[in-house]
Amino acid sequence: MSSSTSRFNRRRLLMAAGTATAAGLLRPGIVLATEGPSSYTPSWPSVDLHPPAPEWFQDAKFGIYFHWGVFSVPAFANEWYPRNMYAGGSNENRHHIATYGDPSVWPYHNFINGARDKAGNWVQFAPKLRSAGGNFDPGEWAQLFADAGAKFAGPVAEHHDGYSMWNSGVNEWNSVRTGPGLDLVRLHADAIRARGMKFLVSLHHAYNFTGYYERVPAQSTASLRKLYGQLGAAAQNQLWVDKLKEVIDGYQPDIVWQDFNLPRVDEARRLEFLAHYFNRAVAWNKDVVTTYKDGLNNRGSVFDFERGGPAGIQNPFWLTDDSISSSSWCYTNGIGYYSLNAMLHSLIDRVSKNGNMLLNIAPMADGTIPSGQRTILLGIGDYLKRFGESVYATRAWAVYGEGPTQMGGGSFVTPRAGTNRDIRFTRNKSNTVLYATVMGWPGSTLSITTLNSNRINLSSLTSVQLLDATAGTYVNLPGRSQNSSGLQITMPSASAPFSAGAYVVKLTFSGQIPSLDSGPAPTGWARITNVASGLVLDSGGNVGSGSVLKLWTVDSSTNLQWQLVDAGGGYVRIVNRTNGMVADSGGNTANGANAIQAAWNGGNNQQWRLAGLGNGRYNIVNRGTGTVLDSGGGTTAGSTVKLWALNASTNTQWTITAV
Repeated sequence: MSSSTSRFNRRRLLMAAGTATAAGLLRPGIVLATEGPSSYTPSWPSVDLHPPAPEWFQDAKFGIYFHWGVFSVPAFANEWYPRNMYAGGSNENRHHIATYGDPSVWPYHNFINGARDKAGNWVQFAPKLRSAGGNFDPGEWAQLFADAGAKFAGPVAEHHDGYSMWNSGVNEWNSVRTGPGLDLVRLHADAIRARGMKFLVSLHHAYNFTGYYERVPAQSTASLRKLYGQLGAAAQNQLWVDKLKEVIDGYQPDIVWQDFNLPRVDEARRLEFLAHYFNRAVAWNKDVVTTYKDGLNNRGSVFDFERGGPAGIQNPFWLTDDSISSSSWCYTNGIGYYSLNAMLHSLIDRVSKNGNMLLNIAPMADGTIPSGQRTILLGIGDYLKRFGESVYATRAWAVYGEGPTQMGGGSFVTPRAGTNRDIRFTRNKSNTVLYATVMGWPGSTLSITTLNSNRINLSSLTSVQLLDATAGTYVNLPGRSQNSSGLQITMPSASAPFSAGAYVVKLTFSGQIPSLDSGPAPTGWARITNVASGLVLDSGGNVGSGSVLKLWTVDSSTNLQWQLVDAGGGYVRIVNRTNGMVADSGGNTANGANAIQAAWNGGNNQQWRLAGLGNGRYNIVNRGTGTVLDSGGGTTAGSTVKLWALNASTNTQWTITAV
C-alpha cells in the first residue's frame, strides 16, 4: 500500500474490509466521514499523519471560549491571581492579605472549599443554575455564542490552578465534588452542541506543575499536593495525560486547545495524548483538531498565536486566541474592553491571512456575562449575519490585503481597528469570487491598489457588487476602471448608505480568479540575520553539496551574502554568493533536522516562502517540508542551522538586510 493510500484512504479501505465494523468502531453501513490513518501509535511519524486542520475547521473562522473558574471569585488583577497572591509584596498579595488574610492561613483552596473573608462574607466558587435560583444559564451562554456567529465554542476546562471543571475521577478538586456541584463541561458541551456549534475544550494544566505554584509552600496532604502541582514529576506527568483522557473520553471534544509549557511534559505523555485522541476520533468517525503554542508541531496539529497573528499569509492553517479585554482573561472588577471594531477587524484580518480566531470572554463568578461583553459579541454576530459569505467557508487569496494599518506581526500584538483605506481579501473555495473587505466606508470611489493593471488581468471580471445591508442582497457597481495605479470602483454614494463595521465588495469572475503577479523578486545581495542570536546565515564558503548551513558573526565575507531569486508561486530560492548553491531542507521533516545547501534543481525542498511577522522579521518556510529555518538556539559562530515546526520562538525569526 502506498503512503498516500495509507494516509488518505485507509479508513475507507477498512470499511470495505469490514475491519472497522468488526472492531466495534462503526455500525454496519455507516460511511466513513474522515480522512487519515485508521489508527495511530504514540510516535511522531504516526501522529504527524493526522490531518491538522479539517475542512470544517477552515470553514468555521470564529470561535468563543471563556476563562471562568475559581480565579474569577477574587475578581482582582487577572487569572494569575492564584499564583501571584503568594508573591510577597505583589498587588495580589497585598490585596489578599487585606481582604482575606495572609495566604499561609487563608490559602487559595479556600476559594474552592469556601471560607469567610475578613468582612465576614462567605467566599466560594459556587455558581448556581438559573433554574435553581442562580444566575448561570449554560443555554443562554450558548445562544449568545451562536448569535455572535461562533461556529465552535467551549470552556477553559482547567487552568493553571489545577481545578477541573468536569466530573473527574483522577482529580478530586473538581466542580462536581466541590463548589458548584455541577459538571460544568457537560453542561456547556450539551448546550453548545444543541445550537449546532462544534465543542472546544481548553486545558492549561501543563504549567500547573511546571512553575505556576512555585511560591506555594510544601503541602501537608497528597490531595493538596495534587492541587498545587507538588506530586513529583512522574505522578504529575501521568495526571496530566489522565486528565486529558478523561475529557476526551467523557465529552468527545471537536477541538482540544492547549496552553504553553508542553515541552516540560514528558514527550512520551504528549504522544500518548495525541494517539489516544486521534484513535478516539476514528471511533467517533469525525475530524478533530489539536492546537499548540509549543511542544507539538504543525504536521498533525494547529499552531496558535496568543493575542496576535502573522503580519502576512501564514501556511499551514493556523489559529489565534485573543481576549475581549487587554487587562485580564478572566473577569475582574473594573475590567475594560477593546472596541467592537478592534475585535471585528482583527477577525477579518486573521481570516484573510489563512487563520481562525478564538475569542475569549470573561464571565463573572456567579455566571453572569457582563453587558459590555454581550454588546461586542452581538456586534460581531450582526456583521457576520449580514456579510458572513465573505468570511465563512472562504480561503485566503494570493495576498491578504493592503492599507496603512499593520495588524498582527507575532504573538502579543494589540488588536487594532482599521481605516477606510485598509482592505482585506478572501475568496470562495471554488476560486471564482474575490471579496474585498474595506474597514470603513471609502467614499465615492474605492481604489484597490493591489488590482492594478501591472499585476492582474481583469478581463474575465463579470460583475462587481456591494454586499447590501441585508444578508443575500447586493448593489451592482458597474462603474469601474483599471490602470497601473489600481482598480477604481464607483461606490453608490460619498457617505455610507448603511451602518456596518466594514464593507464588502464582491468581484465575480467567469472562471478562476486570475493569477496575481507577485512582482519582481528581491534583487541584490543581502544578509539573513537570526533575531534570537544576532548571527547571520553562513554557507561556509566553497564546500560540497549537502554541507550544513551555519551561523556566523557579521563580516564582509561573501559566504554571508545571499540573493532571493523568484521561484514562482510566492516562493524564492536562496542563493549563496560564494558557491552559488541554494538553501535546501533535504526533505527531512523532523524537528531539529539540519538545513543544508545544494546545487539548484528546482525541487520544493529548495524553495522558501518569506512569512512576514512585522517589524522587518520573517519566518522562512520551506515548501517541501513546511518547517522553518531555526537557529537551534545556537549563539556561537559555527552553530548549525536547523529546521523546526513553526512556533513563536525568535530562534525561527530572521531579518533580511541589503549588503
